[in-house]
Amino acid sequence: MPDPDALIRGRYGIKPEAPLPFPPAAEMPPGLAAILDRRVTRRYAPEPVPEALLRTVLAGAQSAPSKSDLQQYSIILIRNSEKIAQIADWITGMDWIKQAPVFLLFCGDVRRGRRVAALHGREHANDNVDTFLNATADAALALGFAVMAAEAAGLGTCPISYVRNHVEKIGPMCGLPKGVFPVAGLTLGFPAGPRNWLSPRLPQAVVVHEERYDESGLEAALPAYDVARPPARPRYPEILGPKPEGCGWSENAARQLSVPERFGLRTWLKLQGLSLD
Repeated sequence: MPDPDALIRGRYGIKPEAPLPFPPAAEMPPGLAAILDRRVTRRYAPEPVPEALLRTVLAGAQSAPSKSDLQQYSIILIRNSEKIAQIADWITGMDWIKQAPVFLLFCGDVRRGRRVAALHGREHANDNVDTFLNATADAALALGFAVMAAEAAGLGTCPISYVRNHVEKIGPMCGLPKGVFPVAGLTLGFPAGPRNWLSPRLPQAVVVHEERYDESGLEAALPAYDVARPPARPRYPEILGPKPEGCGWSENAARQLSVPERFGLRTWLKLQGLSLD
């Protein structure tokens, strides 16, 4: 049976001798245990994902909740190894993407709603930033459910946000029409070798706010959280300088957030027919 204490310690990077931040549920259902122990996969076996299993995982993705049941997302299924390699080459630094037999591109899809409204003789009157946000959330939820479905089926996954760095290339490759935009990619396949390390998450006291937003504990919580994670490769060393010993989570987050990214994304979205007003 899953050990609730061990799962919580692993998820938050808490040492065996340290007290738990909260008492976990006495009995841990296997499905919940699998979610708490979820970790990304960056090593894939060469074997393909059987068609029946793949389609079932995609059905799991489509089981995600959707705003007003509008289902404003689409999934581009890519199994062509040359296309997957091209995406990896555009992104750079993630050559393991080429190992994955499946690459899923989760897209917000406003176009379908426009067409459905027109088919019924109605004008799409909510084509605005709220619709853009709803479509983005729908795509993100579908991706999350795909991850859970894949893990339950013994497959591995890793979300890839860097597809948005190259929307001007990935859009045409995938034939994205106006009103459809990439949110994130997802590598999918059978894991090869040992599982990746379990990435501890920020303490609940920092993320979960009781009744109203309260950030008073953030500064005090960061040093212990940084220690709970191994030093990582520094972000943007060519801009912010090298750090051979690596960076803690908070320093690396500050590094990444201090360098402007994806300057052309809004322009591309406008050209793609998305109203952001």
